[in-house]
Amino acid sequence: MTPKTTFTAIIAAALAATTGLVAAPALADHHMEKKAAANIVQTAMSTGVHNTLVAAVKAAGLVETLSSPGPFTIFAPTDTAFAKLPEGTVSTLVKPENKGTLTTILTYHAVAGKVTSADLVALIKKHNGTATLTTVAGQKLTARLSGDKIVITDAKGRATAVTQADVTTSNGVIHVTDGVFLPA
Repeated sequence: MTPKTTFTAIIAAALAATTGLVAAPALADHHMEKKAAANIVQTAMSTGVHNTLVAAVKAAGLVETLSSPGPFTIFAPTDTAFAKLPEGTVSTLVKPENKGTLTTILTYHAVAGKVTSADLVALIKKHNGTATLTTVAGQKLTARLSGDKIVITDAKGRATAVTQADVTTSNGVIHVTDGVFLPA
């Protein structure tokens, strides 16, 4: 196996053993219908609001993995969500010497399998108001309901709302959020 194939196999195996999501702003309904045949990366590239996420995925070398059959659940932060991070954070993370850290952050937004919002709500209700998701990074996210919104809390205690759920792709589902998850 080549290093790239080995990395892809490791991520795929980790995804198969866990569950997670990514964040971003709402997409127009007509865009969602067109994107159903596209994979996660193609869908993110076409939204116009995930440019930072796409650049980070490319810098981390995760394009091939997130274009593979999956399925994956991604919580996709928008450009606005990334802009909320301290100044210089993103430009520092996409540097080659920070690839490991960037990969950890991005895989913290991914869960193995296809977890729809209905699945997530059912888990939250089954577990008395909170559900714990294990991400591809091997860390935990906590999901709960706040009114009719799903809110995800990361290891740093930051609460992020799902602003649009269930953007279907050919290899999984994207849940758009208004923040970036930060692992412990």
